[in-house]
Amino acid sequence: MTESPPTSPERVESTAVGIAIIRRDAHGDWVANVANRQFFNLAAQAQRTDTPALPVSVRTLVPAAAWAGFRDALHACFTLPQASTAEQAGIAHDGAHCWRYSLTPLARANDSATPLEILATTVAIAPALPNSALAQTASASRYRAVVDSAYDAIVTIDQSHNITLFNRAAENLFGYTAAEVLGQRIETLLPETARPHHSRNVRKFAESPLTELRPMNPPRMDASNSVFGRHRDGSIIPVEIAISRIDVDGHTEFTAVVRDITDRAQLMDRLKKQAVTDALTGLPNRREFLEFVEKIQRTQVALSVFILDIDHFKEINDNYGHDVGDEVLCVLANIGVDQTGEPGVFARWGGEEFVAALPGADAAQAYSIAERLRLRFERQDFEHAWRLKPIPFTVSIGVVTRKAGEHNVEALMKRADRALYRAKKSGRNRVEIG
Repeated sequence: MTESPPTSPERVESTAVGIAIIRRDAHGDWVANVANRQFFNLAAQAQRTDTPALPVSVRTLVPAAAWAGFRDALHACFTLPQASTAEQAGIAHDGAHCWRYSLTPLARANDSATPLEILATTVAIAPALPNSALAQTASASRYRAVVDSAYDAIVTIDQSHNITLFNRAAENLFGYTAAEVLGQRIETLLPETARPHHSRNVRKFAESPLTELRPMNPPRMDASNSVFGRHRDGSIIPVEIAISRIDVDGHTEFTAVVRDITDRAQLMDRLKKQAVTDALTGLPNRREFLEFVEKIQRTQVALSVFILDIDHFKEINDNYGHDVGDEVLCVLANIGVDQTGEPGVFARWGGEEFVAALPGADAAQAYSIAERLRLRFERQDFEHAWRLKPIPFTVSIGVVTRKAGEHNVEALMKRADRALYRAKKSGRNRVEIG
């Protein structure tokens, strides 16, 4: 490598512009062989009374926040052929100060396209005018006021997934103060089961092409965005989120608007339960019963079912009133659940008819359960605080067992219904096997 032409420090010291001669050292690092005091002052954004010993690492002269852009421009000058004859210019800033720089290739070795040295010049850009600074302060204050007064929680994380913004609604939702979570990993706010996969999910979100469409299609709060958060006390919170990706000074941030949907989730649970539950007795209804049987039918598990009907139920309503008739239905429901037990299901089929599904029970076992239940009602072998006097009643039951290869639920229930009909035709208060 040929030696570069000597450059006089006294010569570059005389100009008001920051000037430095930059080259690579033996380790490949960028160093300044020559630099005037103005270059040091501009780069460091502080007035110096001394000049560091030369050569000096360029990285130590440039604020960390501005280093990436300055480094890339240096790299382009040293490595890109088209840049070897052209100036690289740009603006560097560290968040508080700003300056314009230009990089010009100088000496080359043996007419090579690769330069040996770069002439770097820097000029400070005037700071913002006071009115502009006041406007920025006012804008920031308004932004903070809006964020803190928002009904929904707002949480921002940086590209390392550390929390950088946590508004008051977020404090109320998660139970932490902002001071406790700022700088902490976002996983602090997630259930333990969701933590191992969260970083991967964030990366997939960032890389998704749909993310680029969000400026045109703003995020919506809907069921597809329903997830769970974790309160400081360990309780799990159902929430909806709308996430936006923001690129700031070459860094990626994610801001999530988080809405507490605990009340809605509880309402949905109630509605779902009501959809499959008989309102009077609290038993599963016909729909829930059929879904249960269909699941069993898709397996090879033995299955028996029975249909139960209260004998002469119309006379109970006529003689005692419908309120007492409803009480009889509730008594039967309680005893039926107690008698069939897990893993069976006892449900209301409709009117005064009830059904039971008995997974694992063969015909003999199913008959034994049905007969035991019939005898309890016949003998009034149960305790109940009747509103009036005890109401005697009996039941008729039709029992069937699934045949080998039988998967049709409707056919199975029709066979049970025919067995029930035979029980009623044979004098009631009996169990018949179909």
